Amino acid sequence: MDIHEYQGKEILASYGVKVQRGYVANNPQEAVAMAKQLTAETGTGWHVIKAQVHAGGRGKGGGVKLAKNLQQVEELAEQIIGMQLITPQTSAEGKKVHKVLIAEDVYYPGESETSEFYMSVLLNRAKGRNMIMYSTEGGMDIEEVAEHTPHLIFTEEIDPSVGLQAFQARRIAFNLGLSGNAFKEMTAFVSSLYNAYIGSDASMFEINPVLKTSDNKIIAVDAKVNLDDNALYRHPKLAEMRDIREENPIEVEAKAAGLNYVDLDGTVGCMVNGAGLAMATMDLIKYAGFEPANFLDVGGTADAKRVELAFRIILKDPNVKAILINIFGGIVRCDRVAQGVIDAYKNMGDSITVPIIVRLQGTNAELAKEMIDNSGMPILSAVQFQEAADQVKAALA
Repeated sequence: MDIHEYQGKEILASYGVKVQRGYVANNPQEAVAMAKQLTAETGTGWHVIKAQVHAGGRGKGGGVKLAKNLQQVEELAEQIIGMQLITPQTSAEGKKVHKVLIAEDVYYPGESETSEFYMSVLLNRAKGRNMIMYSTEGGMDIEEVAEHTPHLIFTEEIDPSVGLQAFQARRIAFNLGLSGNAFKEMTAFVSSLYNAYIGSDASMFEINPVLKTSDNKIIAVDAKVNLDDNALYRHPKLAEMRDIREENPIEVEAKAAGLNYVDLDGTVGCMVNGAGLAMATMDLIKYAGFEPANFLDVGGTADAKRVELAFRIILKDPNVKAILINIFGGIVRCDRVAQGVIDAYKNMGDSITVPIIVRLQGTNAELAKEMIDNSGMPILSAVQFQEAADQVKAALA
């Protein structure tokens, strides 16, 4: 589950991580009030207006602006709230901004130059260990750094049986070229950041940039956080941070119905039982020369009601030109699935306007094929994988 920057900073602050302070505003008037409050608490004279959407690269899309007075705070908040923000990490239509973060200016002059670093905590799946990835090249896309200057990216792997060790935090600070108070602040920052990652059951914490201020403090200027959905039952307060306005509405509807659905960019809709078979079906579609429009696992049951619901969700995607149903009849018999498909097709009437290809394998597969072939419905049936692929090709020829 993705959360907003201001929510990620709340988690970080609760674990002792120093963050760029700020308040959320839903309209320009609130933005001015929050700016006044922030000035009273921090003394900041300038304010950063930051769009709150689940996407990186907001500055490139015009979603991060600097206000030098309260009039600019109001004007910039009015410009940003309600805009369709397009960044390298959004779709072509962008994301609508519903709120902004009014943040303090942390690039104030002082005894030394400011420095920006990149830092993230995530799981190294290949080694089964958590990993801190960091670089001296903060404020840039880490992909560009990896491509052009890979020697400037460092990693620190953490043994889960002992956790982050003090010498590892010190090594990170050393590799970032810090000394004195900034060195001490960075070691404390790294330790607290890792504790926040573990304590919140996160999948990723990405801070870009981590800032060394002109007075040698280390703070998180940004926070991109992804929480593990499977662990949210242990964190009810974190679960409340979910903002469904930022999520794909079809995926939200499918999740509410108990369906595992992921929207993709292709033209062939998939309805499958079991994640492994779903992945194989997507490969089948690609081998046939097409692209899958979704990942949809209906689970162990595929009765008429569930199949109809899956049909309706798939057909919400206007790019879908055909639907491939691929069911293995282990837990549920193929003939029952076939009856469910037939009943669902009848119930939906003329709302199904794309070809349907059904491939059933397992218990009573031949009977199921016979039922579909004799149903009088314009449904194409198959038993073998390759046969299903050929049916998809023929339907979209």
